[in-house]
Amino acid sequence: MEPPVALVDDLKYGQTPLDPDEAAGLKPGHISTQGELDEWEAENLLKARQWLNRYKKQDALSEGFCRELHKRMFSDTWKWAGKFRRTEKNIGCEPTQIALKLHQLLGNVIWWVENDTFPLDEIAARFHRELVWIHLFPNGNGRHARYMADVLLKQCGRPEFTWGRASLAAASEVRLRYIEALRAADQGDYAALLVFVRS
Repeated sequence: MEPPVALVDDLKYGQTPLDPDEAAGLKPGHISTQGELDEWEAENLLKARQWLNRYKKQDALSEGFCRELHKRMFSDTWKWAGKFRRTEKNIGCEPTQIALKLHQLLGNVIWWVENDTFPLDEIAARFHRELVWIHLFPNGNGRHARYMADVLLKQCGRPEFTWGRASLAAASEVRLRYIEALRAADQGDYAALLVFVRS
């Protein structure tokens, strides 16, 4: 089945394109526009949030949890939910390096938390930025990385980030500030991101 052109070509600022094979992994057959996809994914994300609210284990810094969370977020939408990407993107490491880079990042975050390397908000912001950069999955990486940062904060007894108090899925001034803050963090300047996550 040919994927809807809108799912391959109709991208928001900062959104990573799907290749046609990834777009063909769309489960619901009635979706033909990006708006319909956004609505469908929002329902899937709500279920994932409810699962997270019931989740009591303290193992968020593991590959297993990382994959399971993505699967919970997108399993009603994408056949490849929870599976690492196998294609090159306009962002991220080579697909063959994903598992290694994630393992290194999780080890770093555990070290940062145990040794108070940075304030906890900065650890969570750095964790988020690194997950986005590695780009574990074909799609949903920003949303997944935001959930992962919030889980880390929650497990450390801190309130979740507010993420600009707006939906970052829609094209908006808030999304633009978020993308610009991430790009500054890519260059080592976390100031704007640290302000944004609590705005």
